[in-house]
Amino acid sequence: MYDYHVHTNYSDGMFLRRMVDAAADAGVDGVGIADHCNVSPDPSAERFKRAFGFNLDLTYERRREAIEGLREDPTVDVGVFDAVEMDYDPDQEAPIADFLDEADFDYAIGSVHELDGANVHTRSHFADKPAAERRALVDRYFEKLVALIDSELFAIAAHPDLIERNPHLRGFATEDQYATVAEAFRDSRTVPEINAGRLLDDYGEFHPAPAFLDRLLDADLRVSVGTDSHEPGVIAPRVDEIEAELNRRRLDPVRPEELAADDR
Repeated sequence: MYDYHVHTNYSDGMFLRRMVDAAADAGVDGVGIADHCNVSPDPSAERFKRAFGFNLDLTYERRREAIEGLREDPTVDVGVFDAVEMDYDPDQEAPIADFLDEADFDYAIGSVHELDGANVHTRSHFADKPAAERRALVDRYFEKLVALIDSELFAIAAHPDLIERNPHLRGFATEDQYATVAEAFRDSRTVPEINAGRLLDDYGEFHPAPAFLDRLLDADLRVSVGTDSHEPGVIAPRVDEIEAELNRRRLDPVRPEELAADDR
């Protein structure tokens, strides 16, 4: 069992050592430190990075030294992967590719977080928009997701229906969109992620939602798994739920060697 997706104090999570120790206590064989990163030159992205301290593009080498120290520490009883969760936009493929080539992470996770100039999680931005406009934004989300998959910049596509976390965007996804995404994954080396980041919270479902995951598995796709944890105390319960889901669906998720950048 591997948890390929947790965050630390190098973006918006808890201290690195505490997250690694919690993963070891949860019984996983390896944990992927996949802090948020955005390399867009857009001024709004720069303001967001300054406001929230998402500066992994500046600090990844320092974090790598810390990870290497943990790997050498005999008291650390879990494998630690040096990874990243990159914000993706089709217009920013060139700077993303340049940064990933430079940084040479163990693997990269791609995610679509931005719609209409706002983070998908920002409920207030979408709350008062007419239903037709929100439906069009969901259409745009899936267009970006397909472009992410087609780009093959990433080993993993994170939480591929992130829009469902926002109640003002929830429920607009269609079976046709699920089918289009499944076809894109089938033709790509990028794999979808079973993500438990909101399973135990108000949303209460994995990403992808059951109907979407059914469609992906009908296409015989491999999957990755990640707790998307930002705090140590949630790793173990989320790992337990992921293991139960894998057993229920008789799934064997991808192995670390299948995600390695050198093999892609």
